[in-house]
Amino acid sequence: MLALRLLNVVAPAYFLCISLVTFVLQLFLFLPSMREDPAAARLFSPALLHGALFLFLSANALGNYVLVIQNSPDDLGACQGASATKAPCPSPSTHFCRVCARVTLRHDHHCFFTGNCIGSRNMRNFVLFCLYTSLACLYSMVAGVAYISAVLSISFAHPLAFLTLLPTSISQFFSGAVLGSEMFVILMLYLWFAIGLACAGFCCHQLLLILRGQTRHQLRKGVAVRARPWRKNLQEVFGKRWLLGLLVPMFNVGSESSKQQDK
Repeated sequence: MLALRLLNVVAPAYFLCISLVTFVLQLFLFLPSMREDPAAARLFSPALLHGALFLFLSANALGNYVLVIQNSPDDLGACQGASATKAPCPSPSTHFCRVCARVTLRHDHHCFFTGNCIGSRNMRNFVLFCLYTSLACLYSMVAGVAYISAVLSISFAHPLAFLTLLPTSISQFFSGAVLGSEMFVILMLYLWFAIGLACAGFCCHQLLLILRGQTRHQLRKGVAVRARPWRKNLQEVFGKRWLLGLLVPMFNVGSESSKQQDK
């Protein structure tokens, strides 16, 4: 339990550090390298378009990250584990989280990167957080590849060029051909790639469960769920004004998940 509580503190700090490093690299390395093109139009320069797109992705990722933490699932207080009370939990989808020490409705899982449980209240924000984190990481990787290609005069036309970049750069770094800042960017490329793919896979898995009207806790416990139309399951989580919530980080978009309870 002590290790889980420690991870619950270290993982959010890790995420915030990665976000800060990404923002610094974008601001002080990638954007200035794009402004070096004198033939680009001033209004629609690559630096301006890149900066606007990156700010949109990062603002949605961090905005939904904050909303996941703020909109914690309600503590039902109906059961505090098997020995705390004789009253049964109101629904098979409820679960007592040992890390958060509370019972949540439609418990999905405990996310250590947010230090919070994911349930009916913050599921939509969590899915959007995974989506925009994946897009921001993959976009940062593309910008980083363009920067490394320009600085080190490396061509990524060959499909295996990205896979062989790291071992080649390590040998060149110890020989003095690659600077420390350039080596750091190369390491971040692989970290962005790993985080982007992981978040994308997790987002797709969560969307599949939402379409089925099921949570990860129910899937893990083998709990049967009611057969309902997938549109109703999707609207229950994302609300009627889903497009507005997709573009702007916000909590209330007409979602009915906080009003619905399993029977």
